[in-house]
Amino acid sequence: MIAEKGKRAAYTLEYKLEAVRLVRGGQACAVTAKVLGIPKQTLENWVRQAAKGKLAGAGAKPVSAEQMELARLRAELARVKMERDILKKATAYFARESA
Repeated sequence: MIAEKGKRAAYTLEYKLEAVRLVRGGQACAVTAKVLGIPKQTLENWVRQAAKGKLAGAGAKPVSAEQMELARLRAELARVKMERDILKKATAYFARESA
């Protein structure tokens, strides 16, 4: 959800709930925010509000199932890339150790 310059972005409740679900599912808040293209602080606020049951959304049209799936897949891809990078570093480390 991109806002025009000088205007605040309006996110639907479905979008916010999907972002919160990704964080609660174990995805890092910073990574999820980066993948979704939203500020980290905004996502942290949504997670806090959801925990209190006070998360509200804009009256805009709902996010389609395809958009939600795309957001989920982007978050999963970011997680898998991080895991791959960690494994690359571990492999290089152990290769140096055995040499």
